[in-house]
Amino acid sequence: MQRDVMTELELNELSRKVIGCCIRVHKYFGPGLFEKIYETSLLEELRCSGVKARGQVEVELTYRGKALGKGYYIDILVEEEIILEIKAVDVMNPIYETQLLSYLKLADKRLGLLVNFNSPTLVGGVKRMVNNL
Repeated sequence: MQRDVMTELELNELSRKVIGCCIRVHKYFGPGLFEKIYETSLLEELRCSGVKARGQVEVELTYRGKALGKGYYIDILVEEEIILEIKAVDVMNPIYETQLLSYLKLADKRLGLLVNFNSPTLVGGVKRMVNNL
């Protein structure tokens, strides 16, 4: 059975809604806390906004068609479409972008958001990344 695929427009609208939720959490707490606090709070904010989201989603790793077990965890998966990688760091290391791109490919998702809550304003802390859009 083929899953329903969001259009690019629907995906963009959902990402705007998710970023709005991130901004609300950031305004409430500000920078300087642990990632887990932002992750847990963001899950609640998404749910309050009517957005389906799951935290710490295990992803099966396969190699050459063989299942190798659980390979990694997605911080937050929104509507089974958008991967959120949550950070609370002083400096955004380029490896975080590379990791998110790898997660998008391995999970066969098209859109990801790298969100650093340790930014003075969240607008500067969000990086949108696409895979095959």
